[in-house]
Amino acid sequence: MNCILLPAENLSSDAAKIDALSQVSHVTKVLGAKVGDRLKIGQIGGNLGTAVIESITADSIQLGNVQLNTAPPAKLDLTVILALPRPKVLRRLIMDMTALGVRDIILINSYRTQKSYWQSPMLERVDEFVLEGLQQSIDTIVPSITLQKRFKPFVEDSLGSLISSQAIVAHPYSQQSFSEFLQQQPSRELPNLVCIGAEGGWIDYEIELLLAQGCTPVHIGSRILRTEAAVNAILGQWLL
Repeated sequence: MNCILLPAENLSSDAAKIDALSQVSHVTKVLGAKVGDRLKIGQIGGNLGTAVIESITADSIQLGNVQLNTAPPAKLDLTVILALPRPKVLRRLIMDMTALGVRDIILINSYRTQKSYWQSPMLERVDEFVLEGLQQSIDTIVPSITLQKRFKPFVEDSLGSLISSQAIVAHPYSQQSFSEFLQQQPSRELPNLVCIGAEGGWIDYEIELLLAQGCTPVHIGSRILRTEAAVNAILGQWLL
């Protein structure tokens, strides 16, 4: 945690309270902070700033001299459509996409998404993973996250309205690289929508549906990457 994010109800004009045990533990055991130390904090959905520790108990920390006067970093003008991955990598992917500043995340079903993934208790913890990503990147604005369990109806009925500039679909067997795609865009304009498959990628039928809605298939090199590596390799372009 590079900052401690608090809900609005834990903040007043000049005081605040940390009562999430994970945050209390991080402040006391990881940071080793003591009474009188100043912490980086933020209000979820609001500004960033600092506060001074006034008291510490086993289950809460009282803060004073709260100053929230710094706006959070701007979100990326980007929607990521991600085939629901294996539960054990979902946490890392949500954290990383949140930390990178993705504005909208859509978790979608695909042919290679196992049905059991949709029953995973990890999906009930998405808000927790988002908070971890925000605190890592010192951000306060929660990305929009939606679930789409039906691939074809979503792509045919909704995908087109989400494309405001360009859209790409990551596909290791495409003929054009992401770099070549960008070189063809005016001022190397980045797409506003990216589709990334689960392990094994998209099947041909899914690629055809995505192409029909205006997505351009691109690859990022000759290596076949795991989903989490592909997500970070592609989204890294938005940070250059």
